Amino acid sequence: MPTTAPSSTAEGVGGAPTHALGDVTASDSTLRRFLHGLPGVDAVGLEARAASLGTRSIKTTAKAYAIDLAISMVDLTTLEGADTPGKVRALGAKAVHPDPTDRTAPGTAAVCVYPDMVATAKEAVAGSDVKVASVATAFPAGRAALDVKLADVRDAIAAGADEIDMVIDRGAFLAGKYLKVYDEITAVKETCGTSARLKVIFETGELSTYDNIRRASWLGMLAGADFIKTSTGKVAVNATPANTLLMLEAVRDFRAQTGVQIGVKPAGGIRTTKDAIKFLVLVNETAGEDWLDNHWFRFGASSLLNDLLMQRQKLATGRYSGPDYVTVD
Repeated sequence: MPTTAPSSTAEGVGGAPTHALGDVTASDSTLRRFLHGLPGVDAVGLEARAASLGTRSIKTTAKAYAIDLAISMVDLTTLEGADTPGKVRALGAKAVHPDPTDRTAPGTAAVCVYPDMVATAKEAVAGSDVKVASVATAFPAGRAALDVKLADVRDAIAAGADEIDMVIDRGAFLAGKYLKVYDEITAVKETCGTSARLKVIFETGELSTYDNIRRASWLGMLAGADFIKTSTGKVAVNATPANTLLMLEAVRDFRAQTGVQIGVKPAGGIRTTKDAIKFLVLVNETAGEDWLDNHWFRFGASSLLNDLLMQRQKLATGRYSGPDYVTVD
């Protein structure tokens, strides 16, 4: 379902649609009126459409293409307190050559680590097309002063991060302090400069309503996000077909009104090839083919890659591999 954002002037929201959305961030009140003027989400309709698209069947050649595409879209992730340089080096090697027995398997899009592991990851993927992404801004809770968050970002970029995954201040957002959230995103974007693309994480499981997810999506895009991302993977509810569909509608409609294309990254809870293909169908049927590229769509995952590799080998050989076919992350 198309979502036409309300048009705006510095004085308020209303009238015919416009391509100029910059005025809505002029003040807290104009931003609030804009975000609360977005059409409400039909939760039943959203979930029904997501479920319907999830029943699409993909076979043989199309499935092989979808598996390779999904592999190329994975941000292979380790975000644990027990991460070691050795674990990160192994993850980087796996990102570059996911299947050492089959060099036709594509590499992943990126390796995602904490800022102190960026230099190790960068060394591990050197000479490949694999990017290094780093979570920052006091991930996963985002509970820190802005200068601390920006220092976190600067450290990651100085170490070689190609992409920054920041978390929004959910407390400020839920309290209706939208301009505060906007200003933090713009400050992080400015710190990234041309050195790193910015992914903005909403933690959709903490936003409570679909209307809030739609508002957060538009807020992130207005503030300059290169990607909008569902989750940290650290809460009970992470990426779902419904919340990802809603965000895909938002980026589609944002491009229609502004001409600016924004990426989407569902993260957390996507573990099987069947799940990944469902999400690719959502992308194709909602945003369109322009987003079927790892420059515009990613999976934040760790275990997903193993299942994709096993399904890939099944298509090639007609049989499933033993449990030692893939490495355990």
